Amino acid sequence: MNSGDAALELPGHSFRRQFEFAEVLLVIIESVRIAVMPAKCEQLLRALRAWAGPTAVEPGCLSCRILQEASAPQAVCYQAHWKGQDDLSRHLRTEHYKKLLGLIELGISSPLVEFHTVMETRGMDLIEQTRKL
Repeated sequence: MNSGDAALELPGHSFRRQFEFAEVLLVIIESVRIAVMPAKCEQLLRALRAWAGPTAVEPGCLSCRILQEASAPQAVCYQAHWKGQDDLSRHLRTEHYKKLLGLIELGISSPLVEFHTVMETRGMDLIEQTRKL
């Protein structure tokens, strides 16, 4: 997502929340981008918002967001952060996940599906450290 993208976060599930847990050593970011015809965009957004609620309370889900691209409003992205591979695998095997696979069918092209394994996350400390040099 670009810096101009709008984020639709679920109440109580802050993106920053994941970084407050000292025991989290590995985070897996799941990202699914679906592009639809403009007439189907609102339908997809409503369905993904409804789908994301139960996902956000699954074991191991650190955050769950639905994003709409500012430069391509017909493109919607679901993004979740998972504590580890076991939690992500459990999520992918759920009956609930089949609903997301069905929503992908609304797309006008193949979805962009990505899983990123993050070993380290830095914040303002990296900027401060780098700019001092």
